[in-house]
Amino acid sequence: MSKPIEASIVVVDDEPSIRDLLVASLHFAGFEVTTAASGSEAIEVIEKVHPDLIVLDVMLPDIDGFTVTRRIRQEGIDSPVLFLTARDDTQDKVMGLTVGGDDYVTKPFSLEEVVARIRAILRRTSHQEADDPIIRVGDLEINEDSHDVTRAGVQVDLSPTEYKLLRYLMDNEGRVLSKTQILDHVWQYDWGGDAAIVESYISYLRKKVDGVVVEDENGDKHKVTPLIETKRGIGYMIRAPKTSPKKDA
Repeated sequence: MSKPIEASIVVVDDEPSIRDLLVASLHFAGFEVTTAASGSEAIEVIEKVHPDLIVLDVMLPDIDGFTVTRRIRQEGIDSPVLFLTARDDTQDKVMGLTVGGDDYVTKPFSLEEVVARIRAILRRTSHQEADDPIIRVGDLEINEDSHDVTRAGVQVDLSPTEYKLLRYLMDNEGRVLSKTQILDHVWQYDWGGDAAIVESYISYLRKKVDGVVVEDENGDKHKVTPLIETKRGIGYMIRAPKTSPKKDA
């Protein structure tokens, strides 16, 4: 029995080997895939298909990926864009986000990372399109309309940067994010320092989000179960705690 189609993707890259690898990997993951080998072909295909997401190489032989994104945005096509870039250049990353991109992956990349990024973007954009403005991870909730944050029903006051960091973690629930990824997405070009700032803000979030004290049915007070995890040497992630099945009495 074939898998149901998860979403439609357009892959744009002028290197046949990369296109073929991406197509095989995305098909296996359950996506419907259409390809293009140049910027002009990409615009034609995207206008015809109106995909759920576009995987777009920045360096194309005719029109670069940034220009492709500008043109489809001018046509009213708001499909999210995941850029592929061979240059680990902050200016490229900032430009990609400025022209209407949603994320980027630097070549060489792992196919697993591309699939994970695609699913994170689709989760995030589906949150934006839904009537319900609430993003949830366990008993932690963000209201995207009011920017209110609650944990186990308790209001949590966050600074704008703390909110942005928490939102990025929640958009990528269950996925480890490196300090570099967090810096690029939360601070972007506003911060020129080192990754120690990420550790500091993760610590602030832990105190506020995982430090909430609640009262159980017996009137005893205790801290909530931590949601933010450190993967030593890799980065940070947020995920709901696993619930153990209740034993029969």
